[in-house]
Parts: sequence; structure tokens; C-alpha cells
Amino acid sequence: MGVAVWALITYIAVIVVWNAVLKRNIGEAMVLGFVVVCLFGGTDALSLAAAGIADAAAEEVVFAALAFVFMGYLLTELGLIDRQVTLLNAVFGRMRGGSGYVSTAASALLGGPAGSGSGIAASVGSVTIPWMVRSKWRPDLAASLVAGNAGLGISIPPSSSMFLLLGSAAVAPVLTADQLLVGAFAGGLWTVLYRFLVVFIWVRRHRISRVEPEGIVPFRVAWRQGWTSLLVYAGIAIPVFLTVETGQKLLEGWIGEDAAGEISIVVWIPVLMIIGTMLVAWRRLPRTGRAWTELLGAMAPKYAIIGATLFFAFAAAACLGELGLVAELTGLMERIDAPAVVIAVLVGLLIVIISAPLTGTATIAAVGGVSFSALIAAGVPPVAAAVAILIFASTEGASPPGAAPIYIAGGIAGVDPARMFVRLILWFVLPVLLIGVLVAVGVLPVFA
Repeated sequence: MGVAVWALITYIAVIVVWNAVLKRNIGEAMVLGFVVVCLFGGTDALSLAAAGIADAAAEEVVFAALAFVFMGYLLTELGLIDRQVTLLNAVFGRMRGGSGYVSTAASALLGGPAGSGSGIAASVGSVTIPWMVRSKWRPDLAASLVAGNAGLGISIPPSSSMFLLLGSAAVAPVLTADQLLVGAFAGGLWTVLYRFLVVFIWVRRHRISRVEPEGIVPFRVAWRQGWTSLLVYAGIAIPVFLTVETGQKLLEGWIGEDAAGEISIVVWIPVLMIIGTMLVAWRRLPRTGRAWTELLGAMAPKYAIIGATLFFAFAAAACLGELGLVAELTGLMERIDAPAVVIAVLVGLLIVIISAPLTGTATIAAVGGVSFSALIAAGVPPVAAAVAILIFASTEGASPPGAAPIYIAGGIAGVDPARMFVRLILWFVLPVLLIGVLVAVGVLPVFA
């Protein structure tokens, strides 16, 4: 194994020991893990650190995560969450674990338009995590479900990752978007059905009961009192609309094609929702400088941990890339000659390992082509091979320690992200890996 692989192994070990064994906070663990990775650069350690920090500073997800924490705090402090929860319980409160099912369905519906795990975790989590907590879900379970569902941004088409895979040199001559689309929908559906099964099991395992009847306000009353609180979610609707064909054409007509292509849904969703929150709850906003200082000061401890965690997670990922992690893992993969099921498992593990510190999109860009070629050479049909790769990459939202959706969901729920690591691996990473393998070998059909 090369230097980069050993750096990855050491990085994960340091984080686990510092956080789980020594019981230090996850922010410290990520900083220390970043430092250790940089040391693998030897005499180039300082330049490697500088490159990692520069990359993290330019990462939009860091800003988006912190913005969503602030937005969630405002929704709670200004009383809008209370109104929303009252309204949602009036509709779904009589269903046991109803908020969890709605959270999963919303993640699936936003999967294709959002196109990223971070976008789903932020937009869906900001609504459903507070609701789930008020509906008798433990905060860590609510955050785990949202982070685990974040991968639907890759496995549900038409995602940017799908088109990136189709554009690779290995896939382009074999598959077109029309050929892959139906199969990708079928593969995505398998991952959605599994997540509904997770909700069903968790609701019973953790004894999540229905909301008490006396806690459910009649719908007419709830709507009259709380409909305005839903206006803040125009901050989700507007950016999502601009990702569909009609919205894209409208936006390109206003500001031009080049400028429209630079707009990030992950950045603009929290910005517009913060603006919407302030407009809807204008009368409840602090009126003095001292009051604002008290409001913002109460948030400082959250930012200290979440900010450091996300920033140094991305910095370490960049450093691992600079050390050649992708090339080393790909080289190991290319030397293996085995049956289709073994190749599918190894390809899945390769993608899961790489997407843990990176993102699913970056992973597909790096190893999507070679993974497709390996599966085809093992006898896997082209559509099944491509769908399996998308499913493998969709674990990025739930793969600790580097997955941004974990920290976004943890920040919204106010829980230590490290508390979710084992649960996410056991309930989302490994089962989704298995689903991808079963698709590749034909046990789960993709109708193509």
C-alpha cells in the first residue's frame, strides 16, 4: 500500500481514538486528523497543509452548513418551528413515526433536483429534524435518518453525478442518458424502499409512538395560526425551481448562461431561508444591539465545533487527494481478477472508501470510469454497472468521518455528530453497499 492509503487509515484511527476512546470533541479530532495527514507529506507537509486549507476555505458546503445552523436557531428562537410542528402534526401526527416517513419521502422527492447530499440534509433537515424531535424521536436518531437519506441526491436521477458518469471516456461509448434513466430510477427506488424499511424498524425498535391526541390541534386552527410560517420555505422552492429546465431557461434569460451556471443551490437555500425567516418573523426580531449580541452569542459554542469539524474534514480530504489516494486505490483495484460478485463488492468498497473523505460526485469523477470498466469486464451489464456505481457513491452522505451531511444534520439537531457514526455505517453505508452489489449481479432488477 502507498503513502496515501496509510494516511487514510491513520486519519480514521486518530479520529476514532481521540473522539470515541479519549472522549474529546469531534472538532478537536478533525483538526488533529488533518495535522496527521499533512505529516505524511514529509518535507512538503507545510505546502500540503496550505493546499488543504485553501481548498476547504473555498468549499461552499462549509458556509452552507453554518448558515443552516443559524437559520434553524432563528426558526426556533422566533417561534416559527412551534407553528410548523403544530401544523405538521395536525396532518401526520396520528401516524406512528409519521415525521420520519415524511422526512424520507421529502429526501427522495428532492433527490434529483438537489443533486447533492448536503443540499438534501440542509433543506429537508431544517424542516423535519425539529418536527421529529417534537414528535418523540431522539435528536440523534432524527439527525441520523436525515444524514442517511442524504445519499438520495446521488442515487435518484437525474443527478449531476449521473451525467458526470455518462460523460466519462469508459461509459460514453456504451450508454446514453435515455438508456440509463429508467434503470437509474429503478436503482434509486430500491434505495428509497430500504430507507422506508429503516423508518419502520426504528419506529418500533425505539418505541416511537403517535403524538398524543390532546397534542394535535385541529387542522383548521393549526392552518390559521401557522400558515405564514411555511413561507420561509420559498427559500427551498426558488432554488430548486431554478434547477429544472423551465427555471434554468428563465434564469439564463435574465443573467446569461455562464452566470446561471455558477449559482449554487446549496448556498442559496439557507441564504433565502434566513431572509424569509426574518421577513415572516419581523416583529419578533431583536430591536437593540444588546439583544442581537445575546442572540448571536448563544450560538457561538455550536459554531466552534461544527465550523472546525467541517473545515478540517474538507482540508484533510484535499490533502489525501494531493497525496494520491485515488490513484493508489485504483491501482490496487486493477490488479484483481475475480468473479463478478467479488468484483462488485471490491468496486463498491473502493467507491465507499474514496467517497468517505471526498464527495460522491468527486469520487465518480475520479474512479467512475475505471469502476465501470472493471464491472463490465466481469460480465455485469452496462446499465446495471452504471446504476450500481451511483448507488455505491450515494453512501457519501452517511460515510464518517468526512461526510458533510452528518455535520449539517448534527448541527440542526444539536447533537455530537460522532454519536451517529456507528449507526450510519450499520444502517446506511453497509446496506446500501449491499444493494449496489445485488443490482450489479442481477438479484435486484433495474428493468433495463
